[in-house]
Amino acid sequence: MTTRLALLASPTPQARAAEETLRARYDWAGVEDADLIVALGGDGFLLQVLHMLLERRNTVPVFGMNLGTVGFLMNEWRMDELDRRLGRAKPFRVSPLTMTATTMDGEVRVLPAINEVSLLRETRQTAKLEVSLNDRVVMPELVCDGILAATPAGSTAYNLSANGPILPMGSGMLALTPISPFRPRRWRGAILPDKARITLRVLEPDKRPVSAVADQREVRDVAQVDVAVDRVRDLTLLFDPEHALDDRITMEQFAG
Repeated sequence: MTTRLALLASPTPQARAAEETLRARYDWAGVEDADLIVALGGDGFLLQVLHMLLERRNTVPVFGMNLGTVGFLMNEWRMDELDRRLGRAKPFRVSPLTMTATTMDGEVRVLPAINEVSLLRETRQTAKLEVSLNDRVVMPELVCDGILAATPAGSTAYNLSANGPILPMGSGMLALTPISPFRPRRWRGAILPDKARITLRVLEPDKRPVSAVADQREVRDVAQVDVAVDRVRDLTLLFDPEHALDDRITMEQFAG
């Protein structure tokens, strides 16, 4: 192989065993020197790898092999012909979201999200939120357990479980999906162009505290959350041609 490869594995026994096999079969570089990363694990581990790349401002492609549970974002685990698979792999660009969360104390936290940004009530009290798009209030009051903004890559995860729409890769869209909406009861969310700037303001934050989560990273007691697509830091996932992500997302719409 002329491409410098790095190998990362989740701490599960299955992933560690696969890592040992591949390390004995191929030459590997460190993450800092690699042109491409092979990740062994499940979807959660792949998200960890992608977040690591965002923090390091490193945009090398990632080829995941499933040694987890679901593996929706992963390729099939096979130890043979890795160089051939990587040469044939189809790239998909993933644009992460940027969450800017302002707490009730005025602290500002900026975090990336590859799947979704979600707001969730912290107590038994429902959340009350004001929803704005591009500085225009489109919903003065949403009473709910929460709300989330999902990318196409994340639309089949938490978003789908909350009855949100599945978004094809390359659609240029975001899903804005309520979680157990109480008022307006019949609002089921919206599909937005990914150029939209979403602002979610917490109403009555002292009485009805809300937390904000960017993938797995939480900020508690938020007063306002702004969400927008990061146009600077694109990520690249690699897939076997027969297991391309866009085809998986399409077929997921027909799953029972």
